[in-house]
Amino acid sequence: MAARRIKPSLYISVDIEADGPIPGPYSMLSFGAAVAGIQDADSFTAADPEEHTFYRELRPISGEFVPEALAVSGLDRERLEREGIEPAVALAEFTGWVREVSAGAQPVMCGYPASYDWMFLYWYLIRFTGASPFGHSGCLDMKTLYATKAGLPLRAVAKGTMPRELLSRRRHTHHALDDAIEQAELFANLMAWSPVPSAP
Repeated sequence: MAARRIKPSLYISVDIEADGPIPGPYSMLSFGAAVAGIQDADSFTAADPEEHTFYRELRPISGEFVPEALAVSGLDRERLEREGIEPAVALAEFTGWVREVSAGAQPVMCGYPASYDWMFLYWYLIRFTGASPFGHSGCLDMKTLYATKAGLPLRAVAKGTMPRELLSRRRHTHHALDDAIEQAELFANLMAWSPVPSAP
């Protein structure tokens, strides 16, 4: 029986900014994406995270928001209500972009942590376009990746616990595209990292 051909995975770092803890009652206000690299059966190749990027600011979908969550992003809801892109338009454009940059590969969303960003992104994709270019499970959590490689409990992991050489030198600004690019560098560093085993 012939071996099944493994399609490469194209990793796309995504960061979202929202005005509350869950999508639906609250809104995703902006999201950014940056291609982090591609992995085939033989190796991972990092990409220049500034080369292929995507960013949109969205019109809120409800009047509810958590002031503390809104403050983190620094975005102006009143401005977004006037000038933000309709979610259906932005998510359709994003789907087209993902398909274009991942031609010949399977796109995988990666995030730090992925759970919050994936929850909003997937909900918005299904709600406003009816489908996800990542499928229903095409996401990878960088915290889990680090915990597994480092042999640590997941809840013990924070960026402050990671070796400095893994971290991007870029600032974490809470601008979704800045942070997607920063985290694409972290992801590429994690993929290349082989921790030195501790002495017995």
